Amino acid sequence: MSTRYPFTAVVGMDDLRLALLLNAVSPAVGGVLVRGEKGTAKSTAVRALADLLPVVPVVAGCRFSCDPSSPDAGCPDGPHAAAHGTERSARMVELPVGASEDRLVGALDIEKALAEGVKAFEPGLLAAAHRGILYVDEVNLLSDHLIDHLLDAAAMGASHVEREGVSVRHAARFLLVGTMNPEEGELRPQLLDRFGLTVEVAASRVPEQRVEVVRRRLAFEDDPAAFAARWAGEEADLRERIIAARDLLPKVVLGDAALLQIAATCAAFEVDGMRADIVMARAATALAAWAGRTEVTSEDVRQAALLALPHRRRRNPFDAPGLDEDKLDETLEQFKGEEPQTDPDEDPEPDGPGDGGPGGGGGIPPQGDGPAPESDGAPEETPAEAPSPAPQGSGAGERAAVQAAEPFRTKMLSVPGLGEGAAGRRSRARTEHGRTTGATRPRGALTKLHLAATVQAAAPHQRARGRTGPGLVVRRDDLRQATREGREGNLVLFAVDASGSMAARQRMSAVKGAVLSLLLDAYQRRDKVGLITFRGRTADLALPPTSSVDAAAARLEKLPTGGRTPLSAGLLKAHDVLRIERLRDPSRRPLLVVVTDGRATGGGADPVALAARAARLHAAEGTASVVVDCETGHVRLGLAGSLARELGGTAVTLDELRADSIAGLVRDVQAEQTTRRAA
Repeated sequence: MSTRYPFTAVVGMDDLRLALLLNAVSPAVGGVLVRGEKGTAKSTAVRALADLLPVVPVVAGCRFSCDPSSPDAGCPDGPHAAAHGTERSARMVELPVGASEDRLVGALDIEKALAEGVKAFEPGLLAAAHRGILYVDEVNLLSDHLIDHLLDAAAMGASHVEREGVSVRHAARFLLVGTMNPEEGELRPQLLDRFGLTVEVAASRVPEQRVEVVRRRLAFEDDPAAFAARWAGEEADLRERIIAARDLLPKVVLGDAALLQIAATCAAFEVDGMRADIVMARAATALAAWAGRTEVTSEDVRQAALLALPHRRRRNPFDAPGLDEDKLDETLEQFKGEEPQTDPDEDPEPDGPGDGGPGGGGGIPPQGDGPAPESDGAPEETPAEAPSPAPQGSGAGERAAVQAAEPFRTKMLSVPGLGEGAAGRRSRARTEHGRTTGATRPRGALTKLHLAATVQAAAPHQRARGRTGPGLVVRRDDLRQATREGREGNLVLFAVDASGSMAARQRMSAVKGAVLSLLLDAYQRRDKVGLITFRGRTADLALPPTSSVDAAAARLEKLPTGGRTPLSAGLLKAHDVLRIERLRDPSRRPLLVVVTDGRATGGGADPVALAARAARLHAAEGTASVVVDCETGHVRLGLAGSLARELGGTAVTLDELRADSIAGLVRDVQAEQTTRRAA
């Protein structure tokens, strides 16, 4: 087994260490979601936590980690009457983003279940994580069907595996810890709410602290065992402190004054539901126990709010989580009651994991020539982002960026046909989940049994197989896999005209509002998105295809306008991007959305012909496309409609894009493309 990096050797990241330790003290807090840029040691800190957790008493030989003092009555390995107990270390189980459903919940041998009536069950990761930690790196990239199982297990404390009437249930209570890079997309709201606490981490901008991080990491890589031995004393002290805080936790009093502050804070920040109140109460209680106190103070409530509320407050999908600390302080002061009296002989609340708490980083022995730099726990300030330089050739007619109009709910634009891409909510696709449409012979392990087709295949051979009793004699060749149809996520590539003809403030505001609305739709349907802008003499890939829809919204907000309309350049750029993406992810089908008034005034001697030729390249490859016609005024040239015909797609106006207009838009898009292909 490889040596883990010691938890107490982590430099800085005080909020992250505090959140993890609070969950170690009280698993009822509900886990931690760690958000941050790449390379900030998120995974290192999380994995280091496992070595600090106390040992777990389990029933000997039980694959589901039943507690000897109260074994699960429905355990598949049970019953455990007068069970013999043993102890083992707490487990940290990692759930890979690309794991299958059977790997997560377990696999049931359908052949044995049908032929022999035996529940042959192989436990999955949920069973392994019971009474331990379930860690998901890049949790925002997890497939929807795996998220559904996580939500069920988190809500019920148990996992159910059901296959064609055969059911297995086992306990699955675990500490859920996830890490994610927001640049790669946001997390589904239902799962986001299941994390008790959330923490934002970023690399330090203090040179001395960065030096210490590098020094320790190099020392660990040179000799992991020696480095871990150097920190063994600190690790043992912290482990003992976790045990002491766990013992003290039942004695902590959460008074009415603290409860009122918790309720008032959740109401002030307009969080949905009551889970935030409960999580705050548990976190504040754990904070008091961690500090060695038996009563919850206002400072405990404040710290609990900073960890439990940022991801629960009402916000727009593209807004980063955060909390207005001035508003928090005002609310706590307004509802402040009498503070619990502290014992003058009691030590003040510690501020570092080595000498009593994770707030500071104290107790960390120096490495090298100098002492370890300390962190004040506040996020480092970064200079304001400089405005993006204008694209080459934009010309002197450039106008400043305008605000987007209010977004609206859009019609669902989908790709015709039946795909096989990543699970999502846009276009029809063959998927592992959805409605059953037929049956086929399984390729590899059977995952979704089609019972009727299996029985139909086995029935003619019963006499030849010597069947004498009531049971059906089933062979491997009889098994049939159900084919299912659901929805997939697509690559939605936006090509946005930012030329002078689009530069009227009201028009560009409406265009940005429309694109923002489509981005919101892509966010909800779990698509990848890309953004191309064209103006002046060139087209630029403002955002390569990514799952981070909010990054596209940020680029759109800063988009200036002006110059000629190089429509052909925009379409050719889109063609190059889609060609590369087909090589990277051939199963994800693209949808090209061109936002323009259809004018072509740049890019060669005959820009209209060049644009038509570029459009026919997309049509030849069968790329599904929609042209959002931004032309306004009483006299319209209909150029966007002509472009749509060259693309083999359809054109819709800004008004038609709204969900409350023209009810048959999606059917029209699909019918028109089908008719053209048939012709």
